[in-house]
Parts: sequence; structure tokens; C-alpha cells
Amino acid sequence: MEKTSIRLSEHFTLAELTKTNTNLKNVPNEVQIKNLKRLCGWLEMLREEWNKRYGEGDEGIVINSGFRSEAVNKAVGGAATSSHLTGCAADIRVSGMEQALRYAVILLDISDEGREDFDELLIERNARGAIWLHFAVRPTRNRRKLRFIS
Repeated sequence: MEKTSIRLSEHFTLAELTKTNTNLKNVPNEVQIKNLKRLCGWLEMLREEWNKRYGEGDEGIVINSGFRSEAVNKAVGGAATSSHLTGCAADIRVSGMEQALRYAVILLDISDEGREDFDELLIERNARGAIWLHFAVRPTRNRRKLRFIS
């Protein structure tokens, strides 16, 4: 079965959460897929709540980066301890700081209402000024780490 047809949740596929432009092998194992499914549960809630509050129709959530193999992570300059390596993190495309903040508020609300913690909720920016939301949730020992750039 091809990665494009493997569903991690209703709206997210394995291909979407493993895409890379490095041309390196990027295939998660069973444990990493389980982590991706947990992460996609949160992404589904984010998508649903975004559409309720701000969406005009059925807008999707776009993933810039999800799971990364060690080779892919090294090639893109990821941290050696990155949650992307375990399938616990996704970088979510945003149209700017306002959307990043609104996504962050929704994820905080989901955490508070469900009494479940996430590991990392970070608004990040690269040297070219591109902004994205990094979100991670681990199976256990989530730290609820927040960091928003200015």
C-alpha cells in the first residue's frame, strides 16, 4: 500500500506527514506511526475548531514537516533530539503571525478543555522571515513548553 493512501486520521495521510524535498528515505516504523496518529488527533481538533471559529468552508491544515528520519533531520538542520524523529511533531504552515497565534490559542483551549497536555507549542521563524507553528505531543511526560517569537 502506498503512503498516499494510508490514512492517519480523517484528513491526514502518511504521505502528508512524511513529505520531504531531500530525496532521502523517510519511512516511519510502527511506533512512529502510532505517534503520528496521536498527533493527527490533535491536528483534527485544530482543523475542526479553526473552521468553526474562522473558516470559510472546510479549510485544511497544511503540514510543512512531520516525521523525519535521522538522515532527513540531519539534512534539514534539525536538532538531534527533535520530536520530528519520533513522529511526535509537526510544523504547521501559517499565513502570518495572526494565524499562528490563533492556532496556538485553539491548541491551548483544546488542552485545557480535554485536560491533556502537549509537549511543545512554538511559533518559530527562519532567517528569511517565514513563520510556522511547531506542535508536538508525546505519549507521556509532556512538558507544555511554550515559546512565541516576537
